[in-house]
Amino acid sequence: MGRYIDDILQPGEKVLYSTNAHWIFFLPAIVLWAAALALFVGSGMIPAGPMVLVLWSLAAIVAIAALYKTATAWFHRWTTETDVTNFRVIHKTGFVQRQTFEMSVDKVESVDVNQSILGRILNYGDVTVLGVGEGGKTLDTISSPLAFRNAITARPAGA
Repeated sequence: MGRYIDDILQPGEKVLYSTNAHWIFFLPAIVLWAAALALFVGSGMIPAGPMVLVLWSLAAIVAIAALYKTATAWFHRWTTETDVTNFRVIHKTGFVQRQTFEMSVDKVESVDVNQSILGRILNYGDVTVLGVGEGGKTLDTISSPLAFRNAITARPAGA
């Protein structure tokens, strides 16, 4: 299965910029993996007894939750594409149930970037693309939101 953008490019259309959902989607999974590891290590620091079995059981439950969160975060990143071409802004999410947003670059009125402090440090944020008479769309938690905005708003010399 190829990228969505490769399937929909029009003649003469070139991809100028591509980004994806930021790795911060993995943060809940990372926290859960750390908790599972802490529970497992903690079980080795106490004397043998029923409490060790309880900690192993808790570590296993937390590890299963961490595995689930890891899989869902990976799947979200794998099924999300955000691209800017010389003609359009394209955002696709989903696998079986696909949701797409496309807007002609000529119709883009403004591009707003919203970043938290952590988003500024780790280079992710929400980008809202507003179109002339078309409404808009907020693209949540994408990598390099300022570079994405610049790819949309930059106009070639003489245009």
